[in-house]
Amino acid sequence: MKTFFIAATGQNIGKTTTCLGLMAGLIKRGLSVGFLKPIGQEYIETEFGVHVDKDVVLFKSHFQLNDPYEEMSPVLFPRGFTRDYLDGKIDHGHLVEKIEKAFRAIQTRYEAAVIEGTGHTGVGSIVDLNNAQVAAKLKCPMILVASGGLGSSFDDLALNYTQCEKYGVRVAGVILNRVLDEKREMVLHYMSQALKRWKIPLIGAIPYDPFLSLPTMGDFELLFQTSLLSGQRHRLRHFEHIRLIATSVEMYQTEIVPHQLIITPASREDIILATLTRYWNTKISHPEEELPTGMILTGKEPPKLSIIEELKRANLPMLYAPVSNFTAMKMINTYTAKIREEDTAKIHEAIEIVESHIDFDAVL
Repeated sequence: MKTFFIAATGQNIGKTTTCLGLMAGLIKRGLSVGFLKPIGQEYIETEFGVHVDKDVVLFKSHFQLNDPYEEMSPVLFPRGFTRDYLDGKIDHGHLVEKIEKAFRAIQTRYEAAVIEGTGHTGVGSIVDLNNAQVAAKLKCPMILVASGGLGSSFDDLALNYTQCEKYGVRVAGVILNRVLDEKREMVLHYMSQALKRWKIPLIGAIPYDPFLSLPTMGDFELLFQTSLLSGQRHRLRHFEHIRLIATSVEMYQTEIVPHQLIITPASREDIILATLTRYWNTKISHPEEELPTGMILTGKEPPKLSIIEELKRANLPMLYAPVSNFTAMKMINTYTAKIREEDTAKIHEAIEIVESHIDFDAVL
């Protein structure tokens, strides 16, 4: 079986995005492909009460895989796991056995498998199961995903390559993600040269796609640990602009644009009503169109019920976060939107852009 263990050089590099494109490309080339995430840190509970890594749910759903969750996501690290491990409450051999058993099951069903690691190659070292160690136990070659730069990207690759060398894992290739168009030729030329010292090919250079980083209202529900008070059917709406409104309503009225997330105190009813007015004016003049906007209302006092009802009537997505404007903006600016199972637009975009920028002949 052709196996590809995918690890990144750091957090939020685009590992899951890369795995989506790799898997779709292999399937398109006539292979039956399974998916395995040996160790998961961020997990959800399914409708059957099973805890499973969130990426496994995404891949199982999108690629219509029939494998049981326990084989696709054999080991999870819940809160307190590392402390229990260091206290001797968790048996290392049992963890390895679960991973190897899951891998063998995938081997019997598919011609190829994409194995997604957790973060960089050193993640999991405290429990003696980092990505390099797992790849070594499964005897899988590794593909490293790095940021689409040159100097700092190669430095990160060097750290991760050293970990692979330590455990005897062959690095079969490197994929660069979020490569800027204006630097593309330079990065490809010099990174390929730099990788020659390790005799590793550069097998992909995925361009930067701003759409894949756009958050949705569903993302903000997770971030603020709350639920939409209106516009629930627009939970997956994406926003190109995020604006903190602290200006006069007259100034704001001249700057209302589509695909804009508005952050303002719940007490600024003039701003909320101005948004609603623009929405209904757009609806009257162009019945088939909507004003694709959204709101995060902040402050100590929640919005009035009458305001919530008006937003419901317009179906504008809005949530209330009982924090200051400053805190809300700080949380948003440090938040990285992940690809969610239900966000099919982002899934298809990720697959298209990744698949078209990977050298599958080199991969295979």
